[in-house]
Amino acid sequence: MSTALRICPLCEATCGLTLTIDETRVTGARGDRDDVLSRGFICPKGAAFPEVDADPDRLRGPLVRKDGRLQEATWEEAFDTIASRIRPLIEEYGPDAVGIVLGNPNVHTMAGALYPPLLIGAVRTRNLFTASTLDQMPKHVSSGLLFGDPFAIPVPDLDRTDHLLILGANPLDSNGSLCTAPDFPGRLKALRRRGGTLTVVDPRRTRTARLADRHVSIRPGADALLLAALVHTLFEEGLTDLGPLAAHVEGVEEVRAAVGEFSPEAVAAACDVDAATIRTLARELAAAPTAAVYGRMGSSTVAYGTLGNWLVDILNILTGNLDRPGGALFPLSATAPAPRPAGPGKGFALGRRHSRVSRHPEAKGELPLVALAEEIETPGEGRIRAVITVAANPVLSAPDGDRLDAALGSLDLMISVDPYLNETTRHADVLLPPPPPSRSAHFDFAFNGFAVRDQARYTPAAVPLEADRMDECEIHARLILAVSGPDGAPPSAVDELAIDMTLARAVTQEHSPAYGADPKEFAAGLSGDTGPERRLDLMLRLGPYGLTLDELKAHPHGIDLGPLKPRIPQLLKTRSGRIELLPEPLAADLPRLRAALHAIPEPGTLHLVGRRHLRSNNSWLHNTPALGGGSNRCTLQVHPSDAERLRLTDGGLARVKGEGGELEVPVEVTDGVRPGAVSLPHGWGHDRPGTRLSVASARPGVNVNQLLDGSRIDPLSGTAVLNGFPVEVTPLP
Repeated sequence: MSTALRICPLCEATCGLTLTIDETRVTGARGDRDDVLSRGFICPKGAAFPEVDADPDRLRGPLVRKDGRLQEATWEEAFDTIASRIRPLIEEYGPDAVGIVLGNPNVHTMAGALYPPLLIGAVRTRNLFTASTLDQMPKHVSSGLLFGDPFAIPVPDLDRTDHLLILGANPLDSNGSLCTAPDFPGRLKALRRRGGTLTVVDPRRTRTARLADRHVSIRPGADALLLAALVHTLFEEGLTDLGPLAAHVEGVEEVRAAVGEFSPEAVAAACDVDAATIRTLARELAAAPTAAVYGRMGSSTVAYGTLGNWLVDILNILTGNLDRPGGALFPLSATAPAPRPAGPGKGFALGRRHSRVSRHPEAKGELPLVALAEEIETPGEGRIRAVITVAANPVLSAPDGDRLDAALGSLDLMISVDPYLNETTRHADVLLPPPPPSRSAHFDFAFNGFAVRDQARYTPAAVPLEADRMDECEIHARLILAVSGPDGAPPSAVDELAIDMTLARAVTQEHSPAYGADPKEFAAGLSGDTGPERRLDLMLRLGPYGLTLDELKAHPHGIDLGPLKPRIPQLLKTRSGRIELLPEPLAADLPRLRAALHAIPEPGTLHLVGRRHLRSNNSWLHNTPALGGGSNRCTLQVHPSDAERLRLTDGGLARVKGEGGELEVPVEVTDGVRPGAVSLPHGWGHDRPGTRLSVASARPGVNVNQLLDGSRIDPLSGTAVLNGFPVEVTPLP
């Protein structure tokens, strides 16, 4: 019996784990008390790591479709099949005949962070779809427009703030999102113990809302209206104070004029929040010694998602709390590029091209995932004929899964990198399964950029890789080689090419630690036993702290780089070199929000909101027995008054009908959801044939996204509206 450290890859909190290992089997998991970020905290997902790791439904080797069905194959056969089929397709129809779909688990692995950009470059397709347009793309777009960088996302300084306003987030169940904070519950309780104030705005009385000093039960989808009224009140009552930010901001008066119609009295009916409460929220925010406003899924996956995320930052700016300890600050990851001197940048542009069929504008190089089905179905030049999915299950996670399911079945070729035969990968012609997480090294390239404390942690593989399995990084590297054509090249060639490309840029940049160096000599000095380790070492050396992989290995519990620090103006990349408060795309979208002031739902109208469970993460943990049960159920939550009016009974069945379809689902009568709102969790619907998910399929639930037809999107970000849409609910016998 032995132990090994492992960063948990099962949610954004990235807690440190201590694994108990019996020979090559993980038998237990507990929190690593010495981890510099999580300090021993663990949630049910982390405790279930051994069961997730040993799931018997995980595929051990590749599957290749032969005679119409997926069959076991060798790794060589799998990659040969990919090469022989995708290259002729690209040669005949062009690179845009291939669509690439990246899922949420993709950012929870080293391979998922390091290789997809190279895959996209190898294919040369412009048809990129990711889970971002089902989740956080509004934040990327608003940050890009405000700060010039879509990855410059401020996070609340949880450990030092005096006042926290949360909208559309339930971090006690989600463990946080775009805010990497192990033990989010403990941090919120500490806020209250030190005399701080927690306010939660949510249509549901979530676990987070129950912890709060004040819960504001808003009408679903109305967050942007409420935020605009808060901004209006700050101006109207003379409560704005930008502090040191004032020297780096332009457009304050333009924002004042833009929110002129959004008085608390004007928005009260549309939000179903009285004007007095709105004014109190604004006054408390302005009066707090330090404060932070934080919004997530519930304020992103709605009709005004980008405007709502923009207004979150506007509130932080106008109260002087952006880029300030105790407010909202910008993390600085150890693998981020070394900071460049402050000054104007290239800025951020939307709609540099459009999707072929519905002409959706791209955002951050991505097209809306809701457009994938039509891009496959619609004949003509540029039609997508092949799809590569990486850790993605859009049949469950995107609107109208039935349509996408049929579209995927019509492809000429589908390749998937995924450990499971699930609702999406059952259509694959080649399925490449990564090994269990205990067999992989881990560094959080993505989530360190959203962490509430700067730090760096690396954990090598806890268990050796079996002979019949392939390392996840090697799978990605060989996929890139199969697509791009250099037959016989070793997988290490992909990593060396990435190193060469990175150094070729770095040695020409005056602010880079490698400026003026000889690229070959610099590369020769890199440490690491594998290509991915050498790439990590390079990124650390080129990063803002000048760390090395050897230093991380010498500190197995991580290196603490300190609390978040102010970074403006250095991080600004707008063309003006300043925070541009009201860029044209946002100003042009405001008339939609003004129209919402008068779009008050008829009495009796129901709007659906999603919900998160502590024991799941989207669609990918329902196959773990230890995480089933408890509150992790697929039920329709209905307020008692609505249940009585509609003659719904607790435990009975209801039919829920939306624009994309209808579902039959058990009813849960609860005052945890406000009148006029009903709630279904996201990620269920494991009832399609041809999958290999024995636990999930035994308790399939229903796919809430089937209620949508994909027509509802936030136009600026292309994000699907998954919350706050109208439904009809009727009882079933």
